[in-house]
Amino acid sequence: MRKRTYFEELFFKLLMLLSTIVVVTCVLSITYTIIRTGWKSMSWSMLTELPRSGFFLGQANSGGLLNAIVGSLYIVGASTLLGLLVSLPVVFYINIYLNTKSKFAYIARLVYDVLFGIPSIVYGAFGFSIMVYLGLHSSLLGGIIVITLLIIPIFIRSMDEIARQLPRDILDVTYSLGATRLEVVPVALRQIAPGIGTATLLSIGRAIGDAAGVMFTAGYTDSIPTSLSQPAATLPLSVFFQLSSPVKAVQDRAYAAALILTVIILLLSIGGRLLTNHFSKNQIK
Repeated sequence: MRKRTYFEELFFKLLMLLSTIVVVTCVLSITYTIIRTGWKSMSWSMLTELPRSGFFLGQANSGGLLNAIVGSLYIVGASTLLGLLVSLPVVFYINIYLNTKSKFAYIARLVYDVLFGIPSIVYGAFGFSIMVYLGLHSSLLGGIIVITLLIIPIFIRSMDEIARQLPRDILDVTYSLGATRLEVVPVALRQIAPGIGTATLLSIGRAIGDAAGVMFTAGYTDSIPTSLSQPAATLPLSVFFQLSSPVKAVQDRAYAAALILTVIILLLSIGGRLLTNHFSKNQIK
């Protein structure tokens, strides 16, 4: 019996090690390919200039990706802010105002689980149909709205799982001091702050890497939008359009766009981790 237990433990240990090696190898392989191919096309003008007329023809000194960089940051920044403003009240209502065994809370979680799994292209098609019905054109506002709808389920389900682990003793002590449910919210917010940081990282990663949703709603342009009614370019769409080109130089620039996107996500992840670690110090274990 002891021998069997030993071999079972050894088998699963080797299985976990193999899985880890496979995952790490895939990540390193993807990163290496992006860096090796994209670095050749990287230049200061790629980061600071708009595309020129010969950009998609592979001509030298024909501009950069500033329009896609700024457009991605516009959409991700606005959608993340709107997503937080919508998601936080929902999470607090489900976990503080409702009973833990509430049927409404159960149904709400089920609905957000379903929304969590819906592909982004469905959100894009939904947003596009609404825009057509209202007579709207592809615009920065359309991209922001669709990406906000896309990441709200991620925000809610991620923060909800953290809020459900919140020690009830903390809430009970706060109530015993005469606090109302509204006054309990800041206490709960302080405790789930690391979870909010994690949810934000997941949402940003999903938002900044989405191509299907913004393809229908935000459109694409070689300029930087100056209003919400103008179309906006994004880095994922830049990668998609350039890889579709038969010109080798344009395909290499697609990898440069992918490299820029990877670096942006890396910097945001590092900043988010540092912020999460800071808020973790205030948690009551």
